[in-house]
Amino acid sequence: MKKFSEMKFVKPNILKLKEQMQNYTAQFKTANSFEEQDAILRKVFKLRDKYETNSTIAYIRYTIDTRDKKYAKAQEYLDENGPLLQAAYNEFDKALINAKFKEQLEKKWGKYLFEMVETSLECFDEKIIPELQEINKLGSEYSKVIASAEIEFKGQKLNLSQLGKYSQDTDRKTRKEASLLSAKFFEDNNDKIGDIYDRMVKLRHQMAVKLGFKNYVELGYKMLGRTDYNEKMVASYRQQIYEDLVPFANSLFKRQAKRIKIKNPQYYDYNLTFLSGNAKPLGNKDELVNKAQVMYHELSKETDEFFSYMVTYEMMDLEAKPGKVGGGYMTYLPDYKTPFIFSNFNGTSGDVDVLTHEFGHAFQGHMSRNIKCPYYRSPTLEACEIHSMSMEFFAYPWMNLFFDQEEKYRYAHLSSAITFIPYGATIDEFQHWVYENPEATHEMRCKKFREIEKKYLPHRRYDEVPIYENGGWWMKQSHVFQNPFYYIDYTLAQVVAFQFHVENTKNHEKAWKKYVKLCKLGGKYPFIELLEHAKLRNPFEDGTIKKIVSPLKKYLKTIDDSKY
Repeated sequence: MKKFSEMKFVKPNILKLKEQMQNYTAQFKTANSFEEQDAILRKVFKLRDKYETNSTIAYIRYTIDTRDKKYAKAQEYLDENGPLLQAAYNEFDKALINAKFKEQLEKKWGKYLFEMVETSLECFDEKIIPELQEINKLGSEYSKVIASAEIEFKGQKLNLSQLGKYSQDTDRKTRKEASLLSAKFFEDNNDKIGDIYDRMVKLRHQMAVKLGFKNYVELGYKMLGRTDYNEKMVASYRQQIYEDLVPFANSLFKRQAKRIKIKNPQYYDYNLTFLSGNAKPLGNKDELVNKAQVMYHELSKETDEFFSYMVTYEMMDLEAKPGKVGGGYMTYLPDYKTPFIFSNFNGTSGDVDVLTHEFGHAFQGHMSRNIKCPYYRSPTLEACEIHSMSMEFFAYPWMNLFFDQEEKYRYAHLSSAITFIPYGATIDEFQHWVYENPEATHEMRCKKFREIEKKYLPHRRYDEVPIYENGGWWMKQSHVFQNPFYYIDYTLAQVVAFQFHVENTKNHEKAWKKYVKLCKLGGKYPFIELLEHAKLRNPFEDGTIKKIVSPLKKYLKTIDDSKY
């Protein structure tokens, strides 16, 4: 096994790969036995894994430093030419669902593979390649705009992630100043970001119409592989959030305002959970990693071995630095059977969340690494987030390693997980409106966002910050640009993760066994079916939110937050 720094990037020859895929498709169509078709299918899996490995190495290195010309150029090449290979995959997929020996292939690989392929076929045609290419370029353009931030603050030049640390400061003046500087960046780039998004929306709508859809909403759901629920079910779920969770979230915000002794709190005040300061991790990046190693050693044999491996083979890039894209992610390198964790440590409790959240994603990737069918290694995105969010709760008993006041961290973590859900619903409802009204202007989108925001997040006030008061907050959320309709997945997963938390407080062994089983299942089933296999409640069922909120209220009442 190689360390990440030793992995060589080999620029894929996409035209050659396309030709190879076309040959496989021709051979598959003329094959005279199940064995022949099965052998070709496995060759296709291998080719896809090889391409995915190389393109992922390029992406990781580009996002670590967008100023690196080699990987910026490689990313540009992949953005431009990747859709050409997708067209060749598409032709093979058409042959697969019309296979002579489909029944035997289904028996070996499972019917869900064919359901996924049929859904993906509805989402692609060569005629939408120009739109896909342009959307890829615009996504990279948005990332570059965000990464370009060099903000002067306290004698330092900071990017947005680094500045975020100061927006949580106990000193209100510092908190305000840092938050206003961040807002000014979005105000200065309002026209540029608004234009990028406008072009993305129109291109996505254009794609949907070309493929026979009324608008991008239905196409966007299919692109996310949602085969077992639709936008009506999601709208009903958001209504559950509005009725059964928003009032509880508002009570937590009021409790917070009282705790930090601010009568008319502004949006930046809610970044401060406690007057004595938010729980801050003890130690630098290396010390936090060492503490995580202790935690995962004690949690289970599986996590012990895996975390040690991630450290030894340099499969994590954790610190914020100039030129680095903001945020965090876990990605996967199929040929090496290894996940990779990317984040931007900034000295806040979020650094610990990365070591649990992104590690949860990575742990699932590791547990599913031997699944031969690439389609099954990872589930749809809302199920992926269950692994990460649940791991945050499984880590609770070890928070004393990371914080002086572990109870303070746990209160803040759980309450923010609860109050996040209405924000997730806000982003989701906004995106549905955007793609149902593709001709809306940037100003109209912002106005609508503020209207929806007031519905789910009535506590938010933006006095002296016109960019946000006029509805520009959504521009900070990269998912809106890069992954339409993905954001609600975090809330769905959070509702399931709360179930793991509640069960873990009652019976750790049972909860952990259920979690490992879920990780090993990978993506062999769609979202609702995965929940059934793991014996977890379905968030779409009426009353689920109400049932889950009750034990969370009780748990938070056991913590005296006023003493902090």
